[in-house]
Amino acid sequence: MIAYIQGILTDITDESVVVDVHGIGYEIICPNPYIFQGSVDQPVKIHTYQHVREDAMILYGFKNTSLKDLFIKLISVSGIGPKGAVNILGAVDVSEFAAAVEREDKTFLTKFPGVGKKTAQQIILDLKGKLTSMLTAVESVPGKTVIYADEADSHLVDMKEALKALGYTEREIDGIMPELHKQPPETTDAAVRQALVLLTKN
Repeated sequence: MIAYIQGILTDITDESVVVDVHGIGYEIICPNPYIFQGSVDQPVKIHTYQHVREDAMILYGFKNTSLKDLFIKLISVSGIGPKGAVNILGAVDVSEFAAAVEREDKTFLTKFPGVGKKTAQQIILDLKGKLTSMLTAVESVPGKTVIYADEADSHLVDMKEALKALGYTEREIDGIMPELHKQPPETTDAAVRQALVLLTKN
């Protein structure tokens, strides 16, 4: 299996990106290819899932491991294939999706392309209890459990991937994470700018 592709992003289409690795162009199907718009002609690292069919081998790509993990969970659901999973991931916040599954929120799940009431029920049946690692905070209250999704955490995950693509090491990035958590960023771009300032100081 190809776990990730690291190289120069050369092209973006409505469904995929192309990454050049030592003269070989890998076409990678992505939930939202234009999320990589700012990285054209620059080094990128895209987490991938290799899907093998009788007539084709297809690479699906994701900006971070959280999206990849959710993709793998989704294609394990009866009735959801890779194409359906990509459609869902194109408009998903991982922690919000996991929270919706845990609270059995079919109304939330049916907002995604291709997900009707039957598919939403199947997602809950197959995935409830299996996405808890994707939740950022859980608070128990009398009679029910309220699950909060931390959007800032999603920005920090994307920020880490961007910094790795720029050549920073895991150790360097982890060294500034406590400081970033003190004032959680509102966007990924803000997180990257803040991180670069901190890395320059260190």
